[in-house]
Amino acid sequence: MKLKLRIWRQESSGCKGRMVEYEVDNISENSSFLEMMDLLNEDLVSEGKEAVAFDHDCREGICGSCSLTINGIPHGPQKATTACQLHMRHFDDGQTISIEPWNARPFPVIKDLVVNRSAFDKIIQSGGYISVRAGSAQDANAIPIPKQDADFAMDAAACIGCGACVAACKNASAMLFTSAKVSQLNTLPQGKPEKDRRVLNMVKTMDQAGFGNCTNYGECEAVCPKEISLDMIAKMNRDYAVASVKNFFGTVA
Repeated sequence: MKLKLRIWRQESSGCKGRMVEYEVDNISENSSFLEMMDLLNEDLVSEGKEAVAFDHDCREGICGSCSLTINGIPHGPQKATTACQLHMRHFDDGQTISIEPWNARPFPVIKDLVVNRSAFDKIIQSGGYISVRAGSAQDANAIPIPKQDADFAMDAAACIGCGACVAACKNASAMLFTSAKVSQLNTLPQGKPEKDRRVLNMVKTMDQAGFGNCTNYGECEAVCPKEISLDMIAKMNRDYAVASVKNFFGTVA
């Protein structure tokens, strides 16, 4: 395959960026999108040019590092797929592909396609914990959990924190991410003691980080590589409403 690439290049967060065109040849349709980027960088380095900076780690759809907007879609055109698991057979020979970083103010560009997603870390740190003993495993039936609750919590725990939901949202909302982290713990009995404080603190931190509010367009769910449901946002809104009333009367634990 031969492709034309239009890639966002930006020296640092304080510099202006621009789209730069490149051509890559001899790309196998079985290679992943990041492997194609590797080949491009090998060509650039061999020509004495600076390689394109982009995030990657596990390359197995687990870590959420591969934050690329491909032809205007976070993680590219393939549904429920991270950029690292996107294969070149989903593109046409001779196609022009535009590659940009996440476009959201809370995710400032560090260099080229690399963005700073530490705002997500702050949201988790503000409430993503439980106070119960978390050492050795308990007996299997020590804390019976209804299957419906366990399944819902597992669905929420699938979130890898990649930030595609924010990049796709016109408001740069982090509601899907935050609600997944809230729902994961608020649904299980181990997370109940901090339930009210958790949702209040995490939503407050989300707002302070500069993320927008949700207007229910659903772009976040559409691009999420783990297909996190909007049901998570609905649950968080209910938990937040209850916690706000308790907080008003001073009864939050």
